Amino acid sequence: MLELQGHGGPAVMQSILHRCISLGARLAQPGEFSQRAFLNGKLDLAQAESIADLIAATTQQAAKSAVRSLNGEFSRAITSVLEKIIRLRVFVEASLDFPEEEGVVTVDSGRLQTDLGALRGELEHIQSLATQGNILREGAQVVLIGAPNAGKSSLLNLLSGEEVALVSDIPGTTRDTIRQALQIEGVPIHLVDTAGIRETEDVLEQMGIVRARQSIDKADLIILLIDETSAVTAKNMVAAEMQDCATPTIFVHNKIDLTGAPASIERHGGTTRVFLSAKTGEGVELLKEAILSAVGWRREEGIYMARTRHMDAISQTVTALRGAENLCGQLELFAESLRYAQNELNQITGEFVADDLLGEIFGKFCIGK
Repeated sequence: MLELQGHGGPAVMQSILHRCISLGARLAQPGEFSQRAFLNGKLDLAQAESIADLIAATTQQAAKSAVRSLNGEFSRAITSVLEKIIRLRVFVEASLDFPEEEGVVTVDSGRLQTDLGALRGELEHIQSLATQGNILREGAQVVLIGAPNAGKSSLLNLLSGEEVALVSDIPGTTRDTIRQALQIEGVPIHLVDTAGIRETEDVLEQMGIVRARQSIDKADLIILLIDETSAVTAKNMVAAEMQDCATPTIFVHNKIDLTGAPASIERHGGTTRVFLSAKTGEGVELLKEAILSAVGWRREEGIYMARTRHMDAISQTVTALRGAENLCGQLELFAESLRYAQNELNQITGEFVADDLLGEIFGKFCIGK
């Protein structure tokens, strides 16, 4: 390895780089160093991916989880489950292929059920930790909606800790979506403030309302603001907008500083309501708690940084193991379910993975990483 250091600005660095290339060197491809480490057995695929996750981490919690995966904790947990699946496969297939051989134990359905239940429980625990890591990596898209002057911009400013949106008593101040990245207890939140939903003749405001509806379609969570001092008709208009929406929604009853109501949170039949004041900040901690709960965040130790493909593979494996529990009396089908489960988990660490998937994974890395 040759390391060159040069003084000066970008022009000098570019001159050195061009000279190196003219002498036969070439620029590294995106993710090439990590890909070489994977291909040479220095890292498994989950560890290699965690390098990119560590670089892209936007919160300290996400960085810690990425380091945990880079150190191999996630891979070791997956490998532990894989080894148990393989042992169970060997046991079952030996009884199928060599039933008369000495030393081959006859399969007992009750034992299979017990072993498989323990195996699925272990994998579901890993799934829970990986789900939390996926939330840390991807964050959650949270959209603020409501009638004009419900306090959406005030709440955006309060949660972000800075004046990112104009606040005015004039209805229709916000005419476009305003996006702000923030974190709640280390969880990345992508907060979107939208135009107030109402009937209007203003063309620009109408365009803002269209964008508000588009944001609703892409949201992981909706915060529906209700002005406790407003007329019933305004509340009903926004409620009608959300009638057919399947996205999880928190109903925030704002302006308790004017009504005199205490800050509180209510949960009834799957519906969460938070009573707060976006002006004074009273009740905002209750809202933060509700947001984390709604996006699926739980405070757990040992969280692994996980990607969507990891989550899909784990989910498919859990489904296969659950299906195998109903096949203990049909050993050929039982063994096939175990084989499918093994192949799914192998894709996480890279024991079995298509070349085109490798290209897609490492192509998203920084140049040379």
